[in-house]
Amino acid sequence: MSKRFNSRSRSAVIPLAAVSALVAGAALTGCGQQRDGSVYTVLNSSTDETYHRWDAQAMARCGKRLGVTVDQRSVPAAQVMTKALRMASSRSLPDIVQFDASEMPTFAGAGGLVDLRTLGLHTEDVPQGIVNFGSYKGTYYGAARSVNTLALFYNKDLLDQAGLKVPATWAELRRTAKQLTRGRRYGLALSAGGAEDGVFQFTPFMWSNGGDETRLDGPRVVEALDYWKGLLKDGSLSKSTVGWTQADVNDQFMAGNAAMMINGPWQVETLNTKKSLHWGIARIPVPKAGEKSVGPLGGAVLTVPDTGDARRERMAGKIVACLSSEREQLTYARNSWMVPANEKAAAAWRRQVPELDALADQVAAARSRTAKLGAGWPGVSLALQSAFQAALTGQSSQAALQRAQQRATSGN
Repeated sequence: MSKRFNSRSRSAVIPLAAVSALVAGAALTGCGQQRDGSVYTVLNSSTDETYHRWDAQAMARCGKRLGVTVDQRSVPAAQVMTKALRMASSRSLPDIVQFDASEMPTFAGAGGLVDLRTLGLHTEDVPQGIVNFGSYKGTYYGAARSVNTLALFYNKDLLDQAGLKVPATWAELRRTAKQLTRGRRYGLALSAGGAEDGVFQFTPFMWSNGGDETRLDGPRVVEALDYWKGLLKDGSLSKSTVGWTQADVNDQFMAGNAAMMINGPWQVETLNTKKSLHWGIARIPVPKAGEKSVGPLGGAVLTVPDTGDARRERMAGKIVACLSSEREQLTYARNSWMVPANEKAAAAWRRQVPELDALADQVAAARSRTAKLGAGWPGVSLALQSAFQAALTGQSSQAALQRAQQRATSGN
């Protein structure tokens, strides 16, 4: 997990009706307070010092180009939605909110966001999957500056010493992980914790196997969870996997306690601090050779709340367009190791960081978690989290996922 929002959100699931009531009131009554016409506010989760600085610099550049001041207000990722709702209730919504993309549909579904295309933003150079990532029911509400996904990181030295190739299929991954498990070192580390981290990490196995979040107890989903159980049974995964976040997984890999890991580019900056660690990156293995590795798109999107002030919304749209421009995306991606959302910027990024080329390939086939379920995703995520905990501590995958499907359907 990145130091802030990139792959997941820990926010509580907030009923859509409650969100609707708050944001509707904000839109109907306008901003509710006088604002400085030359100062525009952005609510985001850039609480980490480096990310906050990078964002502040980008906002200063865009503000200078547009003749306004862009003021950044940062809160922890888990608080962005609740902070936005409190501001809506007090009619003091910011001009721009950067939501985790998995949360954006909840606010959009309540009528709280402006269609970015009506503000002049275009998506010609953005892959359709990333356009969908920032859309709700076909309307483009969120512009991504960069996106991320998961990949297989591996310790080059350990694979070389064992004479092993980088695994490309499930069978190869299981065999390689077992061979690399020695003493206190596990062959593989991944997150199966009871939070969005675990769900984010399960989706490549579920989707690449043909499983679907609309039927959690389907045979392909059961097979994917059984695969995880097999790795645990082999001893290739630590029993602590059920409690690990993605940050914990990275710590284990860097400490030499795992030969491979499933993780994302937000870990690269930390990985590079250990000069003795020679790591590589590859696509996440697939059930059978030649199949497509489908991972989850992670990241955040810039949105313009519907405050009823058309003039401010138009300028907010220009700020979003500037922050998500090709030039700014490339600068941001070079700092954060994320993949630019813009195709031209992504092509330049590939040339500049060829060691992460496999990640760009994985992003090209990645999917949004909310593409099929929209605002219904958080409930399904919670159900899956419980299923992992049950299945990896003894219950059958079938029984755990049947219960998850019941929970997802009933909302309990």
